[in-house]
Amino acid sequence: MRNIFITGAAAGIGRAVAERFLAEGWTVGAYDIVPVSWSGGERLLTGLLDVRSAASWDAALAEFSAVVGRIDVVDNNAGVIVDGPLASSDPAAVERLLDVNCLGVTLGARAAHPYLQGGGTLVNMSSASAIHGQPQIAAYSASKAYVSNLTEALGLEWRKDRIRVVAVWPLWTRTALADVEVASVRRLGVRITPEQVADVVWRAATAEGRWARGKVHYGVSALDKALYLGRSLAPDRVARLLTRVLAG
Repeated sequence: MRNIFITGAAAGIGRAVAERFLAEGWTVGAYDIVPVSWSGGERLLTGLLDVRSAASWDAALAEFSAVVGRIDVVDNNAGVIVDGPLASSDPAAVERLLDVNCLGVTLGARAAHPYLQGGGTLVNMSSASAIHGQPQIAAYSASKAYVSNLTEALGLEWRKDRIRVVAVWPLWTRTALADVEVASVRRLGVRITPEQVADVVWRAATAEGRWARGKVHYGVSALDKALYLGRSLAPDRVARLLTRVLAG
């Protein structure tokens, strides 16, 4: 029986991912900084995890591994957002964002490494906001670009350990994270469901074949895939103009 360990699983995308993998017959470790209060049957194991703490990571993974043995997939899903002009942002809120979105993902990768060696997969939750830096969510956008680059670096660094590292890049999804005053929310809408993101996490985690397993970055909707492709082809000035139109 295969298994997955998920952070930020109390609600939103994390919960949808947990429910998708449970439906596929996997054992799921659903962890969060708040108690996971929803029911998922005997194959659902829940616990507390502060992703900002290396000790908390070590304890949570050891607890889950004690039940399942080697871990097949770790989903670095937990994340927070701060919206509004950076110059007037609360420094404590910005610090927490960077701690959760950057430090938390990094500590999670580090702690997961020994459990994933020999064929496991690390899934990191990035965002379409990482395609080009977004005004009004500058720190969040930058933190997701960090996640993308970390994914690419670890994919190369851990190749010899047979650990696959991938990133999922959704646009605004119908969760509390999208409840922000940002121009791109108004112009693009919030059209993606947590279940759609969970479907992509499922495809990323269970990819088979050399070609499919070589994929690193996964879009969710046709629009975020088009934006990702366009950014890779467009000169910086064009990408900046497009971002101004959508998010400025």
